[in-house]
Amino acid sequence: MLYKFKSQADSDLYMNQAPAERILAIIGKDPAAQGIIEPADMAEAIVKLERAVAEDDAARTASTEPTPDATEHAGPAGGQAITLHQRAWPFIQLLKRSLAADKPIVWGV
Repeated sequence: MLYKFKSQADSDLYMNQAPAERILAIIGKDPAAQGIIEPADMAEAIVKLERAVAEDDAARTASTEPTPDATEHAGPAGGQAITLHQRAWPFIQLLKRSLAADKPIVWGV
């Protein structure tokens, strides 16, 4: 399933199911076919996402000690996982713009 998040404050944001549901869970929303994030809930959602991103970044830094061999061989064939930071950044921007414009974010409608 593809999630399409819409707000009158910004362009639509499309996300695959797994990353979208992870982000929704972090901000306390049930992953459902339809939903809404009201402007009153956006500041808290931003804080929760930014905290989760910081924790994920810290965990990655603590668990990964790059070796010279690893950095030399990094490339398309080796591939790297997409981090929560990369997944959440567009959503955080959508939340911030929607909050500033006092517009809800909806999906599935």
